[in-house]
Amino acid sequence: MPTSFLTRDGFNKLQDELDFLRTKKREEIANRLHEAMEGGELIENAEYEAAKNEQAFVEGRIKELELLLATARVVDGDIPHQGAVQVGVQVTICEDADGAEEEVYTIVGAAEANPREGRISNESPLGKALMSKKEGDRVQVEAPQGSYAVRILKIG
Repeated sequence: MPTSFLTRDGFNKLQDELDFLRTKKREEIANRLHEAMEGGELIENAEYEAAKNEQAFVEGRIKELELLLATARVVDGDIPHQGAVQVGVQVTICEDADGAEEEVYTIVGAAEANPREGRISNESPLGKALMSKKEGDRVQVEAPQGSYAVRILKIG
């Protein structure tokens, strides 16, 4: 699996989720399975089926998180960026049009991207286009809905 980039905060949140799933959630599902098995006929037991499905989902998520955290490269926001956009830095941009509003994003790895919170992935069309660019650069973004240009106003 390729290296995934995570901020320190993102790494800690995913580690907390993994710990929760390994302990509390597994125990909760085990209790549900135990109660469902005591409920009689397993073939027609909807609660047992639901608990088994949830168990499969949780175990899959645990494996996903373990792999993600094992291959993660943690990038702290206070790392020197030499004036170029990279994972872990905040970048202020505006569309290359008159009267366009400024937008502020933090570049993060795909695992912690959340555009509503201003966190975009380095693998997204915008994130990919911004990587390694400097303040003042005009950047062409190739997105599924079409191409557009932005200008980098500030990094950091």
